Amino acid sequence: MLPSIEWKTDRVVMIDQRELPEREVYVECRDYVQVAEAIERMVIRGAPAIGVAAGFGVALGLLKVKNTKDLDENFNRILERLKATRPTARNLFWALERMKDAFKSNKSLKPSELKQRILQEALDIEREDIETNRKIGQWGKDLVKDGDSVLTYCNTGSLATAGYGTALGVIRACFQEGKKIQVYAAETRPLLQGARLTCWELQREKIPVTLITDNAAGYLMQKGEISLVITGADRIARNGDTANKIGTYSLAVLAEEHGLPFYVAAPSNTIDSHLAEGSQIRIEKRSPQEVSEIGGRRLTLNGVRVENPAFDLTPARYISAVITEEGVIVPPYDFSRWGEKERSR
Repeated sequence: MLPSIEWKTDRVVMIDQRELPEREVYVECRDYVQVAEAIERMVIRGAPAIGVAAGFGVALGLLKVKNTKDLDENFNRILERLKATRPTARNLFWALERMKDAFKSNKSLKPSELKQRILQEALDIEREDIETNRKIGQWGKDLVKDGDSVLTYCNTGSLATAGYGTALGVIRACFQEGKKIQVYAAETRPLLQGARLTCWELQREKIPVTLITDNAAGYLMQKGEISLVITGADRIARNGDTANKIGTYSLAVLAEEHGLPFYVAAPSNTIDSHLAEGSQIRIEKRSPQEVSEIGGRRLTLNGVRVENPAFDLTPARYISAVITEEGVIVPPYDFSRWGEKERSR
């Protein structure tokens, strides 16, 4: 497993995913503001990894508070700063809600003990994420047959999680079982997470991968070279509508047209039972420079208007199944009880 993020005594260390695959560089965050900025600037990305980073950010921020009389005020300030980083990923807010619950329920402890309890909660989130991903892999591998060609999108591996991965976790589990499958990784414009990160991960583990441009997917499906599609998710509404990296919706429509299964692999904390449908999910808009430039080199004319949504919505009718750590869920989707499950953990 790759060290995407790690707690080190009094700081958070994470691999700078903007530098991959050319350089393996690590960033040290020594306060919660630096963690927040790392999330915003895509040093770390992937919904589960963002959730882990947020938990560590809260713990780091609280450990640095010297005046213990102001713990409540400082805790709320830390929480609000981290909430403001990226709006779409449910895992970010789930992790912050969990940290807030831990803080409230342990207020009777001495300040030093409370700080350690909050740190332990963050470490538990990290540990549980790895366990969850392995379970997703075990459930999902039975959906993939020996000899299949799997198309995946963006990056859903160890870099996008605390370790192992969601959609890539399914692929890992297949290879660990000895299945011979072909992986196609779509490049994932504009930041090329598929080309830069997914290929890097799979090559390191000697899992055969073929890189394709995003707009080659339909051609390969038409030729019969794709057996199924597996993606991750950033937020899943109560009815199964799913927000994921921009371009996911297009792949789902293409898969439907060609009669191919389209699977979403995600931990249950990605499900937002408070939202009835996908239209209620807030879609993050990012800098135009991510589209108009690459590696600091301008690709288009100055003054050209750019639209850069980071995510899109895939209606539940296009999703063959949602693979979680609790099993494979098939239509019709009804995640109305998942919120109760989260609150009663």
